[in-house]
Amino acid sequence: MAEKIDEQHYDEDRISMLRAFDETNAGVKGLINSGLQKVPKIFLRPSDELAQELANNKGPHIQIPLIDLSDIQEPEERKRIVEEVKVASKTWGFFQVVNHGIPTNVLEGMIDGISRFHEEDVEEKKKYYSRDPKSRVKYNSSYDLFTARTASWRDTLSVSFSVTDPVDHHQIPACCSLTDEGGPEVGSDEMDGSRRSASRFAGESYVEYSKYLEILGDILMGLFSEALGLETGHLKNMECCSEYRLQGHYYPPCPEPQLAIGATKHSDPGIFTVLLQCQGMSALQVLHQGQWVDIHPIPGGLVINIADLLQLVSNGIFKSSKHRALALPSNIGPRITSACFFGGPVDGNGAKIYGPIKELISEENPPIFREVVLKDYMSKFFSMGLDNYRDLEYYKV
Repeated sequence: MAEKIDEQHYDEDRISMLRAFDETNAGVKGLINSGLQKVPKIFLRPSDELAQELANNKGPHIQIPLIDLSDIQEPEERKRIVEEVKVASKTWGFFQVVNHGIPTNVLEGMIDGISRFHEEDVEEKKKYYSRDPKSRVKYNSSYDLFTARTASWRDTLSVSFSVTDPVDHHQIPACCSLTDEGGPEVGSDEMDGSRRSASRFAGESYVEYSKYLEILGDILMGLFSEALGLETGHLKNMECCSEYRLQGHYYPPCPEPQLAIGATKHSDPGIFTVLLQCQGMSALQVLHQGQWVDIHPIPGGLVINIADLLQLVSNGIFKSSKHRALALPSNIGPRITSACFFGGPVDGNGAKIYGPIKELISEENPPIFREVVLKDYMSKFFSMGLDNYRDLEYYKV
């Protein structure tokens, strides 16, 4: 299903180039495989955006908060963790967590599985190429290809999970699901030593990682609830994270990285995002106090960021920050990441409503956002390019 093109926003040449690129079904990886030496016009960043780089240089020696989740069940340690989450969520909107309970081999398996898919033969990948918003398993390049000012220099495999309506695992590409019949369970003795092979890692990727993410999602919802002064289960009871979308991003090396962008400046629409980065490559940046700050991968670490809907329901207490991913030069990469976007139930009757939490509202703190119907809210986001979306401005009272 092809995405509708905004005919007024683009000239005819650009429309033709967008269609030609999309119809290859080969993504950015296909361009690199063809021996490309110059960045195509559809990927060139606007001149005004490039000019802003001089004004938004990143500050030296600044890092997002790092939070250790060890001993989270100990009352005193939990108080410390909740306070750190509160400060990070109010000031940065970003933090990294370690000792989060997801085994290293599962993290490595996820990265490996993403790599295996994107480096598959293009004819195999084409089976999954789609722009149908209702497709729960799909591969494409730039979901907003036909609405963004600039196409992102990356390809993505996306799988949508639901707590109440599990995805059919057989729909997930073999290299990203449980491919080894009778293979070892995570944590079993068979995962140790020489048998811990790349193929074993790939066999656990999307499916096994998703199981751990559901657990971590519950933990984070509890921490966010307590950081807002609410009961631990408050956000969960609001169905804030009953659905999640797990994306495997593949950023090929770029021949002219200074002219392109891996993912343009944006904020995420849902409740919060959990990002796994491959080691050894820094490309993710967050905009903090007018400066772009690098978010370096930490061994075993996960990046957590507040998304727009959590800023809305917290009535602005928590901050959803703009972020982006740079394109990397030809001697670096590919860069591989996994982003898990947690949010509420979009399907069903579509009438789920979110607004500022009543317990956070008072005469001194009136609501600064209006209520939104989740389905309409998400439709508005996906109908616009990342670089055209004006985050929560539209929903202010």
